[in-house]
Amino acid sequence: MLLIRPVLDLARSLPVLLGALLVGHGEPWQWVGLAFTAVAVCTGVSHVLTSRYRITETQVEWHTGLLLRKQRAIPRDRIRTVDVTSEPKHRLFSLAAARIGTGRHSHGKGPGKDELVLDAVTVAEAQRLRTLLLHRKAVETAAEAAPPEQVIAVVDKKWLRYAPFTLSGIAVVGAAVGTVYHFAHELHFDPVRFSLVQTVVGHFADTPTWVSLVLAAAGLLVLVSLLSIGGYVLSFWNFRLTREPAGTLHIRRGLITTRSVSIEEDRLRGVEIREPLPLRLAGGARCVAIAGGLREGKGADKSGGLLLPPAPLAKAHEVVAEVLGEDPAATPLTRHPRRALYRRLSRAVFGVLLLAAALYALAWLGDWPDWPWQVALVLVPFAALVGWDRYRGLGHALTGRYLVTRSGSLDRGTAAVRCDGMTGVVVERSYFQRRAGLVTVIAPVAAGKGHYRVLDVGEAAGLALADQAVPGLLTPFLTGQRDRG
Repeated sequence: MLLIRPVLDLARSLPVLLGALLVGHGEPWQWVGLAFTAVAVCTGVSHVLTSRYRITETQVEWHTGLLLRKQRAIPRDRIRTVDVTSEPKHRLFSLAAARIGTGRHSHGKGPGKDELVLDAVTVAEAQRLRTLLLHRKAVETAAEAAPPEQVIAVVDKKWLRYAPFTLSGIAVVGAAVGTVYHFAHELHFDPVRFSLVQTVVGHFADTPTWVSLVLAAAGLLVLVSLLSIGGYVLSFWNFRLTREPAGTLHIRRGLITTRSVSIEEDRLRGVEIREPLPLRLAGGARCVAIAGGLREGKGADKSGGLLLPPAPLAKAHEVVAEVLGEDPAATPLTRHPRRALYRRLSRAVFGVLLLAAALYALAWLGDWPDWPWQVALVLVPFAALVGWDRYRGLGHALTGRYLVTRSGSLDRGTAAVRCDGMTGVVVERSYFQRRAGLVTVIAPVAAGKGHYRVLDVGEAAGLALADQAVPGLLTPFLTGQRDRG
């Protein structure tokens, strides 16, 4: 890390360093920029030299800092996951970053308050820490005598056909175009001056508009598909989901950056099957664990709890059955009342009509052309179709020890949450829901997203569902209502 950390700190300080060297020209603030870079590098080096950790019988402790000392400790009985990541900078020296997570999920890129990151330790030490912190029961048998791990899922090359339907390539193209445009604007650079660009622009100018649109759409589709396939290979190649003898799910994946995540099955609170619209049309889905200690906010593909990358929907249900011992996500769901359909249709259509009215007002004032509000009106049937599909996707069930809820259209999700893992139950009603006789039942869980909703269910059915999910919790309130009635 003494070789890696200074290079990374220099890369982060590169804008300041270049500004000081190229623009400063002997000005006093040039030395401020150079001093800032030197301080950043020295701070990184001191962090590496002073970082220490130890594992006691009750907690994991970490100390660092030279002038400003930091000390953190996490109780061992709160540790839920150990995420071992080895990026290219680590793999050069056979290192890894061990991320120790507790029952709370953290959002964003940085470590949360209940998360401890040891960056970096040797790969062998990271695996030892994973075994030590998660497998609390001593294993007295020799390694060769231990039962082999059970393989639940392994990536299949045929699953690459689902990569274009994840639309991850669109984000890459959008980010690349935005970055290029930003730098071109800052440098006052006009790309049209290139002869190649002029030739392409001239070709499209001499071609009918509809042909140009078709060619541009086809080219964008090919580019997005290739980037999506590349991203799938980099993220999910060598994917392997196994169950270890100590009752731990172990997830390994990655081509350049390798990642290894372990989840205690005793801490598993359920699973969720995600079906974004393009992936659902292709018959695919991905499966995510609902467990505490996993990082959230970066999407299911980046989450440490990904139990299955984009794959056939049938395979996702197989993984759920293997992980939970049953497949509650396949249970037939109860349809919601037709009043929920009216709410979805009105909300979808009204939003588009409101947008069209605003665009029409701008056009009437003379600041905008007419075609934007006309296009918005054309989108009304599509909005109604999305609203109908959102209603068609609504459903819930209570099967065994799991509460199952499904919702969404553009990003449909079916979550199966253990009732004994719920920290309570919330019954929510807005003004319009009260008028329609509907409620939303919320299942709070100290894992995953933190809560899972049963949207727009009938009032009587929703109260009964909440009372059955957490028996006895709502009984005093329901009894009081009956007495007053």
